[in-house]
Amino acid sequence: MLKCRSVWNKLAPLTKVSSNVCRHNGRRTGLTNFRIPPCAPAAHMSTGPRGGGRENQLYAALVGAVTITVGILSYRHLKEDARRYQDRIDEIESRTSKGIVKQESAPIQSEPPDVEAIETEVVPEPEPSAEPTAEPQLEPPAEPEPETPSAPSDAEATPPSDTTETPSAAAEAVVESAPEEVAEAPAAPAVEEGDLTKLPPSDLIEPSPAPIVDSEPKAAAENLAAESPELEVVAKSGADTVPAPHKVPSHTPYLLIGGGTASFAAARSIRARDPGAKVLIVTEETDLPYMRPPLSKELWFSDDPSVTETLRFKQWNGKERSIYFQPASFYISPEDLDSAENGGVAVLTDKKVVHMDVRGNKVKLDDDTEISYGKCLIATGGVPRNLQVIDRAGEEVTSRTTLFRKIDDFRSLDKVSRNVKSITIIGGGFMGSELACALGRRTNESDLEVIQMFPEKGNMGKVLPEYLSNWTTEKVKKEGVKVVSEALVKSVTFKDDKLQIQLKDGRLVKTDHIVAAVGLEPNVDLAKSAGMEVDSDFGGYRVNAELQARSNIWVAGDAACFYDIRLGRRRVEHHDHAVVSGRLAGENMTGANKPYWHQSMFWSDLGPDVGYEAIGIVDSSLPTVGVFAKATSKDTPKAATEKSGTGIRSESETEDTATSPVASSSSSTPTVEQHKDDYGKGVIFYLRDKVVVGIILWNVFNRMPIARKIIKDGEEHADLNEVAKLFNIHED
Repeated sequence: MLKCRSVWNKLAPLTKVSSNVCRHNGRRTGLTNFRIPPCAPAAHMSTGPRGGGRENQLYAALVGAVTITVGILSYRHLKEDARRYQDRIDEIESRTSKGIVKQESAPIQSEPPDVEAIETEVVPEPEPSAEPTAEPQLEPPAEPEPETPSAPSDAEATPPSDTTETPSAAAEAVVESAPEEVAEAPAAPAVEEGDLTKLPPSDLIEPSPAPIVDSEPKAAAENLAAESPELEVVAKSGADTVPAPHKVPSHTPYLLIGGGTASFAAARSIRARDPGAKVLIVTEETDLPYMRPPLSKELWFSDDPSVTETLRFKQWNGKERSIYFQPASFYISPEDLDSAENGGVAVLTDKKVVHMDVRGNKVKLDDDTEISYGKCLIATGGVPRNLQVIDRAGEEVTSRTTLFRKIDDFRSLDKVSRNVKSITIIGGGFMGSELACALGRRTNESDLEVIQMFPEKGNMGKVLPEYLSNWTTEKVKKEGVKVVSEALVKSVTFKDDKLQIQLKDGRLVKTDHIVAAVGLEPNVDLAKSAGMEVDSDFGGYRVNAELQARSNIWVAGDAACFYDIRLGRRRVEHHDHAVVSGRLAGENMTGANKPYWHQSMFWSDLGPDVGYEAIGIVDSSLPTVGVFAKATSKDTPKAATEKSGTGIRSESETEDTATSPVASSSSSTPTVEQHKDDYGKGVIFYLRDKVVVGIILWNVFNRMPIARKIIKDGEEHADLNEVAKLFNIHED
């Protein structure tokens, strides 16, 4: 009916025009002959003046042809609409039937198939049973209780006939039987997000292979974690088997791309504001979200020989914790995200987002899987830079070079340091200096030679003033590190089972392994497909004050180039910034609309005795004013963490209120830039146009809120000695 009405609306003007044309033709003929033709008999009208009647016939034929053509086109259009409608109905019916088939086949997959059934691809009929059917594949018949955590040694005693099963089928059975076990087992105990130190060790020790497989209670999760090594061994023995992939949800309200600190902080923030939210984290790594700072700090000072497997360490305050933010029991499996009644956070590991359709609100993974989203966070972090001379040197050089960033890099470098005689670290920044001090400690236990080279005159030369950089260099040398300053690498070759690093000034350094710590490149691979702007000066995605790049896309962490209302446009690559920006992005994704005004801090420790915290723009090219005092035994990172009770200092200090205390009246007058041999503790101010834009607290801890307030005020200070009194550095 609607189609007929639209056709009539198109033809009605034509009929009206035709009648007008007839009247105008008669009137035009009269005017042409200088008179209005009199009323003529009907016979004369048919023959009339030459050409008059023929025009009417041609016009009538034209109108008829148009009418017929429109009718034919309308018929074809209606027929095509009917066909498309029927195709759509068939497609919907086929989807419904496929969903029913999948639901019916789920309990069949959890049944332990025999070898013949796998070879012929015939699924046996399920047998009614009151007990879970997945666990008996992995445990001996003598221990049928699925809640009892079985040790790997018990699992290895399984008869050979049971191990002929394909590992993918075993893994599938474990995944598919999870909903049944959840219905029968008691609820998992609540896990607090804020304090990891209160968790029992069994919950924090998470193995790297397949960290997320189900949403079972804690007991079942620990049982699966204990048996996962056996699954890995069986998988290696099967030549033609492939592990069963995760079932990826087709849609998620909150999609977080990247599995680092910023993503986890955003997920926690989203869940805090929207308790029923369903959050999906997609990460390229095989591990759950974890903190990166311990990889170059505390883990290297652990006395546990199995630290590379447990990834647990003792903080400077003596407390033990895991590098993972939360254990596996905190998360739910991706396949259960859609059906989760109270929502949750799921992590899809070992998957990479390769394409982003901003207009369609969907992304494509590296396996061509598509996921649609409501709101999206890009927290892809960055990738370590490498020297071009190393990239062009060939396989023999690149295979003996480590770009330090992830858990696998820590494990690899730890193994290398125990098997080679010489390691050279290229880079004098935060990462290079921390690794140099950490590996230097091992020179006392073995004959390992640790060399650190950098183009600056001293360690941290781009950050610290020259006098403090030189003092830091001497401190690093005392840790057993051979320092090669003002070193510009010309070429790297492999000769006589040694890597030979040729410097531009002619010096030659021979070593067994190279660690390239020369900075981070923000990961902006999705910029092209998403049509997002990349900052040409600082790199990273350009975002507004709310960390928003598009209407429903936010960016946080290392990949975000944001505008600082005090210091201008910036991009920060530190843990505290990842925490705060991720938290703010999560709040804004749930409608907070808050601007990013926080001045993030960063810290670095050169062992347990020397550490510093910094905020703002700390660039050695800026004018600096340093105020120092004599250090005591309380002025070390170890003493500071013992007092505060935390190991990751940014997690505690970012919650403090930025209020300035009253300076101690008993403080002696500080001295500006005391050039002494020992800079025990002090404050370094970085100035731009006589305004403090950056502050370093050298072995001064738990004073960051004061420094943040000074930068936020943005005032000129006539005497920085008075400002230094606010930090009470002269108190014993």
